[in-house]
Amino acid sequence: MEQHKEQSVDAKTKPLTGVRVLDMTHAYSGPFCTMHLADQGAEVIKLEVPGKGDQSRGWAPFKNGASGYYAYINRNKFGLTLNLKTEEGKEIFKKLIKEVDVLCENFRVGTLEKLGLGYEVLKDINPSLIYASISGFGLEGPEAELPSYDLIAQAMGGLMSMTGEKDHMYKVGSSIADNYSGTYLSLAIVMALFQRERTGMGRRVDVSMLDTIFSILETGALSYELNGDIVEAVGNRNLSVAPCDIFKAADGQFALVCGTQRFWRSLCQIMGKLELADDPRFADNKLRCEHYPDELKPIIEGWSRQHTLDELETKLSDAEIPFGRIADTKGVCENPVIKRRHMLWDIDDPAIGETISVPGTPIKIHGCEDRAFRPAPTLGQHTDDILKEIVHLTEEEIARLHEEGVI
Repeated sequence: MEQHKEQSVDAKTKPLTGVRVLDMTHAYSGPFCTMHLADQGAEVIKLEVPGKGDQSRGWAPFKNGASGYYAYINRNKFGLTLNLKTEEGKEIFKKLIKEVDVLCENFRVGTLEKLGLGYEVLKDINPSLIYASISGFGLEGPEAELPSYDLIAQAMGGLMSMTGEKDHMYKVGSSIADNYSGTYLSLAIVMALFQRERTGMGRRVDVSMLDTIFSILETGALSYELNGDIVEAVGNRNLSVAPCDIFKAADGQFALVCGTQRFWRSLCQIMGKLELADDPRFADNKLRCEHYPDELKPIIEGWSRQHTLDELETKLSDAEIPFGRIADTKGVCENPVIKRRHMLWDIDDPAIGETISVPGTPIKIHGCEDRAFRPAPTLGQHTDDILKEIVHLTEEEIARLHEEGVI
């Protein structure tokens, strides 16, 4: 275990060094939150049920019989098992609460309250505790105790109705409700820690997956609230900017965005159709959006289909017009920018039994090492050390807890 609180600080010290987090989360959204904290130096103790563990230990992709999914989002953490359905387990938990800065959980609302370990109890034990929760629909109201996953949040939050084509709606490829809610919660925790540093005050922090999806609808919610318009799925085009879409080349597809008049005029010049820049249908962005689907897109694609992706990339990039080939997962993993940005971390994972590469953090703190410091813990890997060093139990007491199934 790492020394808590007082640590020497230099340029290499990660920003959350000295912060201790008790991580009770499972699945994706919560562990994704605490992964951010651990990556930036927090001492994150992952609490799991003895003999069972986080459900994501059984999620694909697998290698050598172990979950790469679990390995990815639980790197840099310490592993503790504790049975909170036992009285002794609850007492140990309360002792841990005195020694942590943050408790993070994403159980169904009411779970910890039923165990007698809700926020009102824990804040009396540690008044400066940051108690952070992710839920499907918030902590109050008739929906609060309903279970939720990413797909449910994307459906109910309005995002799915805007993704794909009309009558063929799709979820976003990754679990974006989990990603965003986990990232929002990590941000909220850091905000609460910043305030506590100044005031000593603890906080309850609450992020809902439904709120999260609603918050990123961009024009969707605005269009309805401002004008009563219901935004429908329109494929890859953007309703606020034109051209901003996927186009066909002679040998594939690419993304193109002209977010300014300069970009638009440059595109017209490259196409050999400079007259379009002053065409009354396309003279400004608002007009281009209005005339885009039936008039502007066919013109651009009529030109782009005559050129290869290599030719288009040279022409558009030389003019500094935003251009991107559509990469599959192999292509993006091998992208030199991803490698140069060190967005793949090598981790020697004991459960998998070899070194694996997983996505690193996009948060680059200059001067700090940009790598994983430890693999995801095996189930209960650090239990004895945590109970000895933080809760101050003896080896005899720890041995008895193992025998009784408390840990």
